Amino acid sequence: MSQKTVRKYLVLASILLAAGCGKQQPPAEGGTTADAPMAAAQPSEPHPVPSELAAADVDLSGIDKAEGGMTIEEIFAKKDELGETKVIVRGKVVKANPEIMGKNWLHVRDGTGSEGTSDLTVTTSGKLPEVGDTVLVTGQVSLNKDFGLGYQYDVILEDAEIFVE
Repeated sequence: MSQKTVRKYLVLASILLAAGCGKQQPPAEGGTTADAPMAAAQPSEPHPVPSELAAADVDLSGIDKAEGGMTIEEIFAKKDELGETKVIVRGKVVKANPEIMGKNWLHVRDGTGSEGTSDLTVTTSGKLPEVGDTVLVTGQVSLNKDFGLGYQYDVILEDAEIFVE
């Protein structure tokens, strides 16, 4: 790995830890916790979604499906068909992190889905909405994205346009 790549990962890890998104990985077999990020043979654990306790502060009632859009549950259910296509979804922001890897990151929920399919991660270069805002999101579905350091997503909307309602 080049020094530039290592620096990039260290900066990313520092930003994510400062934003409260960090998660320590278990050590690689026979290794120490310090060895874990470099253990290529060990699969990374997925990035944790906002806790149910934190999301409980955001009222998800009364969120209507976007006209011509999908629910978060539907996006996860049809993810294989939707890869690399644009979708529209309405929901409420339950977590927001500014300027990580040059993008704003948010977690959106609409009250549909169950554990693992109720929280949609979204990236945007536009203005970051506030936690609790109802948003209309238009973005491209990407599948199985792995940003390293345990930040991997089965489904993520990238480069989304966000409209706060």
